[in-house]
Amino acid sequence: MADPYRYFRVEAGEILEQLQKGLLEIEKGASTAELVTSLLRLAHTLKGAARVVKQVGIAEHSHALEDIFVPVRDTDSVVDASAIAQALAHVDAMRAQLQLLSPPVASVAKASDASASPPEEPFWAAKPNVQDLDVLMDGIGELNSQLGSIRRVRHSLERARSASELLAEQLAPRRSGQAGEGGTAKLRALAEELQASLGVAQSELLASVDLSARELSQIRDAAERLRLAPAELMWGSLERTARDVGVSLGKRVEFTAHGGDVRLDGEVLGQIQRALIQAVRNAVAHGIESPAERTAAGKPAFGQVRISVQRRDKDLVFSCQDDGRGLDLGAIRRAVERQGTARDEVAVMATAELVELLLRGGISTAQTVTGVSGRGIGLDLVRETASKLGGSVALDSSPGHGTSIAISVPASMSALSALLVEVADQVVALPLSAVRGSLRQNAAEIARTVDGETVVVEGQVVPYVALARLLGQRRSERVASACRSAVLLSVEIGSVVLEVDRLLGVEDIVARALPELASLPSVVSGASLDADGNPRMVLGPEGLVQAARKIAASPRGAPACRAPILVIDDSLTTRMLEQSILESAGYEVDLATSGEDGLEKARRRKYSLFLVDVEMPGIDGFTFIEQTRKDPALKDIPAILVTSRASAQDRERGLAVGAVAHIEKREFNQSDLLQRIRGLVN
Repeated sequence: MADPYRYFRVEAGEILEQLQKGLLEIEKGASTAELVTSLLRLAHTLKGAARVVKQVGIAEHSHALEDIFVPVRDTDSVVDASAIAQALAHVDAMRAQLQLLSPPVASVAKASDASASPPEEPFWAAKPNVQDLDVLMDGIGELNSQLGSIRRVRHSLERARSASELLAEQLAPRRSGQAGEGGTAKLRALAEELQASLGVAQSELLASVDLSARELSQIRDAAERLRLAPAELMWGSLERTARDVGVSLGKRVEFTAHGGDVRLDGEVLGQIQRALIQAVRNAVAHGIESPAERTAAGKPAFGQVRISVQRRDKDLVFSCQDDGRGLDLGAIRRAVERQGTARDEVAVMATAELVELLLRGGISTAQTVTGVSGRGIGLDLVRETASKLGGSVALDSSPGHGTSIAISVPASMSALSALLVEVADQVVALPLSAVRGSLRQNAAEIARTVDGETVVVEGQVVPYVALARLLGQRRSERVASACRSAVLLSVEIGSVVLEVDRLLGVEDIVARALPELASLPSVVSGASLDADGNPRMVLGPEGLVQAARKIAASPRGAPACRAPILVIDDSLTTRMLEQSILESAGYEVDLATSGEDGLEKARRRKYSLFLVDVEMPGIDGFTFIEQTRKDPALKDIPAILVTSRASAQDRERGLAVGAVAHIEKREFNQSDLLQRIRGLVN
């Protein structure tokens, strides 16, 4: 049987959330004129929708709200505290009645006590079926896979077209006077027709595939986001909890929240909301002092409760902080004693041990049991929620300054904005929340010390690391004068400048948790899918900063460990080019302008390699190598000839005198040169 209230529950839940938010804004002193008008519209809409689905009770409560708002709107007077409390009671009563319309799978809160805190069931619980969404996403993934097959056909068509072009060329007359026989002419015409047909097919296929890929990518992103909900959906219930507990205890509380744009799985969000409601209750009941106590302590009369949500590499961290009195360690010790632990044993317990006992649950410092505290189950619920989600809880407190409780859970799936960069021929994503800017870094601006490479950014010395190195890839070879693309990342623990190959742009992505057995670098916090459905690494900013620090702190040799190379060439251009290539690759370079100069320098210093020209004034390169092979101190140092002489006789002579390689200048390739040198020096 179809659910007659499926859409009403969603609409009513959203309206009740907006009504509550507006009432709390008015209570905090916001301008009432526009807010009251908006609240009237919401109440009227809800009343009409309730009547359509025959929910008389909700319609009557909506009408009662209108009775409260209309006099305020018509007289432009201030909404007093009693009117706000009455309006919130109507909202709670409607929310309780709305829960009665849910499928019978859970117990329903009673609506008799309108002054109690709002029900904890999130209104987005009436969301689309998760299994249906999974089927939808699996189907889209399969279509993406099929598109990959079509793309492979595209490459086959390209090869076929090339073959037809070659066929037409082979069948073309060699000379203008050579007409060819009739059969050849027909074959040529057929080849030309094939070429034209393949060209049209290729063009149409390319357009169709590209359009389908874009459409499917958009559908997949939309389907993924249907599973995700923004964290700000919790703010209303958490603020209401802080307000209600404060009112019941005579305390004044200001509620703030940050990170509401973080999107995560709705099921996780619902469980976390229940845990945070307990954390907020504890903060107000046990942490925030009465107005008189705060004034006496030199604090503002209003206590502060702050909620924050942030992605931290592989985890999502939900924090609840207050600026209250902090943990009462004496009261905790007495509570532990009441549970049967010996006084002497309790007296020597460190703060960390007491906090651990507190997190286990069952300990309450309240003198009496009330509606908001006294049973010692609040923190127990927080701990159980974190454990169920595979996470952990951390509690920190400072006497007189407040308490912070953080719930960390694995980010199974979350949405975020990311900066896409290319490094070592692959695309990776950096969370945009940690990106502070992009740089064009000249090689000369990078300082090389025993603590690693650093750059100066806005007057601060920041570690500089090639991202390829952190991913276990080979760093791109660049000449010293080249400008390098880099990204500045900043998190709480520090900053780092990461060298990348290219910046590709910003994109909204959905990050998934990594498989448990995935063998990936520690800086990888998750994975997303590109337009073709291929996995793409998502990197964790905290992990990147820690890895950069680890590189800087690792034991290093003295600067002299940079392999020294002697370049011998009478050409200034060649010497400068080879020097810049070698120094940018991390080698130390000395220069000589002749064979005699080279021999003199070679006997004064121990080199790792000689790079030698052949044609030079005085002794040539062949003779230089020949003489070094006869010198016991130099005979084991490899020598490479870099010369314009490349005849077979020259190559044979080079090998005969002892050169390990012969590179022709007109075919000079710096990557090949560096690869040869690395093999010889290492």
